[in-house]
Amino acid sequence: MAGRNDREELRKRTKDFAIAICRYAKKVPQDDVSRVLVRQLIRCGTGVGANQRSARLAKSEADLLNKLKIVEEEADESGFWLELLGELGYSPGDDSVALAKEAYELRSIATAGIKTLRKRLDAER
Repeated sequence: MAGRNDREELRKRTKDFAIAICRYAKKVPQDDVSRVLVRQLIRCGTGVGANQRSARLAKSEADLLNKLKIVEEEADESGFWLELLGELGYSPGDDSVALAKEAYELRSIATAGIKTLRKRLDAER
């Protein structure tokens, strides 16, 4: 199980990611297409931190597993929208590349937690 410092660092990291997503979204040039894409990005980008926080309040290990799966999905989806915005030329600077990298790192952290938890749950059966 991750230590308290690791959990606090992840909490801070996911919150920082949400803030960075919002700041990035403000810089994206606005048109009909980008508004839709940015709305999707904001939803899932902020959802990473919100669902990570929610996972800390899980009622059981099964509940924790489900919440971590949501974190994993939201992080992966964030990476997708960032890639799309970048490839369509909406990305200000190289921001989308760095943010997509962080999204996929956060997804990997969630995936590792899911695997560890599944092993523990399987061992208990």
